[in-house]
Amino acid sequence: MPAARPRILYVTDLAYPARGRRYCDEDIFLTSRLREAFDLALCHPRDAAALMGAFDAVVVRNSGPVLGYLDAYEEFRARALATGAPVYNPLTGRGDMAGKQYLLDLTDAGMPVIPTVGRPEDLHRLPRADRYVVKPRLGADSHGLRIVAAAEASAPVDGDVLVQPYVDFAYEVSFYFVDQDFQYALHAPDPAARWRLEPYRPAPGDLDFARRFVEWNTLSHGIQRVDACRAPGGELLLVELEDLNPYLSLDALDDTTRDAFVAATTVSLHRFLRESGDARG
Repeated sequence: MPAARPRILYVTDLAYPARGRRYCDEDIFLTSRLREAFDLALCHPRDAAALMGAFDAVVVRNSGPVLGYLDAYEEFRARALATGAPVYNPLTGRGDMAGKQYLLDLTDAGMPVIPTVGRPEDLHRLPRADRYVVKPRLGADSHGLRIVAAAEASAPVDGDVLVQPYVDFAYEVSFYFVDQDFQYALHAPDPAARWRLEPYRPAPGDLDFARRFVEWNTLSHGIQRVDACRAPGGELLLVELEDLNPYLSLDALDDTTRDAFVAATTVSLHRFLRESGDARG
């Protein structure tokens, strides 16, 4: 008798109205390919905690900002940690998975990130600018983000916010990794069209930049997206480290690159399941 195939619970919100992206198309494609190697079922993030016990692992993909289902996400996370259920990406990420505190930590560490402070009254710690970005610490998908003049940026506000100098960048670029291995890069030549992406051939220095953050995050398994902007001085600055459910923009890739990503993810999942089984056994 052949060995039973691993059972994967694939968490996605197919109906989430992402700006400039179609989550459903990406997850329909990726699950159609992963089914070649795994027995796989899709569920909404609100159902994950109740269903996860029947599967060998949970794969969190395009599930939308957790602010939309925070109670369900906290229940899912607590149950996974209590039972030791394998979750991919593992719940030990230090990037967006854990909130935006990493932007403050990386700023304090002198890493190449858009300088960030956690309170308007700390504005003096940032480089002087004519405009600043003020956004909720728990925000997502640019919800609540405001670009304000310097005088307004220092005014007290309600709620927990982050403040950054407004960077008049040339373009944004994203680097995609599986298990700390670089897969591909995409960039948005038009700063006003974040999700109109084109393939990007990174220079060695670009990859060194992106790898610093992947190594800092210390996730041995999973998919990560390092978002950066090309600052006026030519350097790259980190915008976000997406390690919970990064959108992959697979539709912007050629067939060869897309197939290579699927193959890398399949190998990664098999390795993750094997090592998780060893740890639990």
